[in-house]
Amino acid sequence: MSSPRLSGVTTEVDPQNLEQPTLRFLKDYWESKRGPRAMPARADIRPSEMKEHLGWVILLDVLPDFSDFRYRTIGSRVTQYFLGDGTGRTLSEVFAPYGEGAIGGVLAVHRKCARDQVVLRSHGGAGWLERSFLDFDALYMPLSDDGVTANMILSAFTFDQAALIRARQD
Repeated sequence: MSSPRLSGVTTEVDPQNLEQPTLRFLKDYWESKRGPRAMPARADIRPSEMKEHLGWVILLDVLPDFSDFRYRTIGSRVTQYFLGDGTGRTLSEVFAPYGEGAIGGVLAVHRKCARDQVVLRSHGGAGWLERSFLDFDALYMPLSDDGVTANMILSAFTFDQAALIRARQD
């Protein structure tokens, strides 16, 4: 990617070998919902069909010209990781405390997903957050209500929850 990079993070297009069960389930689910289309619509996605994984799920609105992305839904496990809930806020607002590099890197991944209409996986260390966060594994999948332009991103952000609880207790 020729965009801002986050130190210690690897991004891949259309990942095929997802070991993390939630990411594997959601990519298969997204693929089944899109059928022959480039991407499924939000109306195709049913929370009741992915109950076991909802704590890891994020749903974002794509703002005009891919300028930013607004959190519509953030799973409870994701808010536990970040120690807060950014629902209703933009990526730029949520990541502002971590600096311009963090904002640029996070926006770049979301823009590539929406603009290029591709599934992306990002994984690695989170040292760029300037706190001791655990390694993460995330998936980004575009959604389109008109079948042409991505207007939402269905995402999953996973980490070792038991390790996070231990780290927070220390």
